[in-house]
Amino acid sequence: MRGAVRRLARRYAVAWGYLIAVSAASVVYALLPAGDQAAVLRFASTNVHNLPADPAGCLAASAFFPAGTAAAWPALIALALFGACHVLGNWRTAIVCTAGHVIGTLVSEGIVGYRVSHGMLPAAARFITDVGPSYVVVAAIAVGLLFGGWIVRAAAALDLAVLVFPGGIFSGLTSLEVAAVGHLSALVTGAIAGALAWWQLRRARARRLAAAGSRGAGVQEPAVARDALAAQESDAALAGSRDSEAPARAGRPDDDPRDPDQAAQPRPSA
Repeated sequence: MRGAVRRLARRYAVAWGYLIAVSAASVVYALLPAGDQAAVLRFASTNVHNLPADPAGCLAASAFFPAGTAAAWPALIALALFGACHVLGNWRTAIVCTAGHVIGTLVSEGIVGYRVSHGMLPAAARFITDVGPSYVVVAAIAVGLLFGGWIVRAAAALDLAVLVFPGGIFSGLTSLEVAAVGHLSALVTGAIAGALAWWQLRRARARRLAAAGSRGAGVQEPAVARDALAAQESDAALAGSRDSEAPARAGRPDDDPRDPDQAAQPRPSA
């Protein structure tokens, strides 16, 4: 039982780690006073104001603090991340989801920065609140939908349906709303990065199978050669023993071609 639990923990380490981290961050955030909550969101928001000043800090923090209610996020994360880990493994899933979060953020906020600088949005748009694990989840959903088995695809489809219809993650796409643009960018990034990771995984598996086959052939060939050599040595030894017995048998009296009974009888005198 413990061995099975350890295997599951290792097999889905990224999914477990992210699920636990987001859940813990949500609990801590809920326990903070309102002023501290506002300070956390100001620091973690990946907006046009924060990204140039502290890109790594706000990008990392924003992925762990859900915007609005956090009750549904553990289930949404589990449906997406466990499926992606099942398909790609841990480190490939981490890379794909990180790429979805980063690129989704940079594309959406880059559009905001461009529109603000050209007077198409007010300057206050530089300070909007932009946090949540949704870009990570959407990138993982793309992996599950494209490369998973039927169970993984069903879970990913359910996850996407919840995010699209009740969640409205693509609402405002025609007007270039930040969340809608970011979710679409994360979904496309997850599909492209997931395809590259899947191709690399298949190549790695093919190389391992080829190496295993060559090692198996290399083990069998010396064994066959040893057997053949042993057979040759046995035949040579048998032939040598026969050759050594031939002179000894030639000198024995019982090798006389005459009948031994006739040779023992006295001959009549002439």
